[in-house]
Amino acid sequence: MLYNVGVGGEEWGNLGGLAAKTQVPDQPVGISRMFLGRFTYTLDSKGRLTIPSRFRDGLPTEIVVTRGMDRCLVVYPIDVWKEISGKVTSLSITNPRARSLRRLLFADAINLELDKQGRILIPDRLREYAGLELSSDVLVIGLDSFIELWDTERWQAQNETQMEVLEDDPAIWESLQI
Repeated sequence: MLYNVGVGGEEWGNLGGLAAKTQVPDQPVGISRMFLGRFTYTLDSKGRLTIPSRFRDGLPTEIVVTRGMDRCLVVYPIDVWKEISGKVTSLSITNPRARSLRRLLFADAINLELDKQGRILIPDRLREYAGLELSSDVLVIGLDSFIELWDTERWQAQNETQMEVLEDDPAIWESLQI
């Protein structure tokens, strides 16, 4: 028989069929997400952005939004944020690069919760950093364990640059052994 299973591996519904019972691999309870795909949503006139329903299902109640590396915004589930912030705070404060990374991640980071309509309110300073205008389209991009928010024109330019690098250097793919 084939069964639906909950996050912790517990059975919650028989699907029938001939397959063996499925189990969720050893994964901590509450961590069963993979954010994949690209969606376009409109930032409303108040600075609120709807998170795609397919992503909302994998987000915990608490998330962190901060500046990304390429003039985008990053949405981290709280457990992913804690892991990253722990690594960053373990870096020496006497190292100038480590201090810069701390400032990039923490200075404008904000804890948020989705409202009942699945939206987040993006503060002005973060919208300005990423070039997100009120009432404009925003690309919501899933990157496995976190989400990026992009101005559509910046994404197009960034994506074109990335493709050129990957096409010019096939060793990148070879190093992944795929």
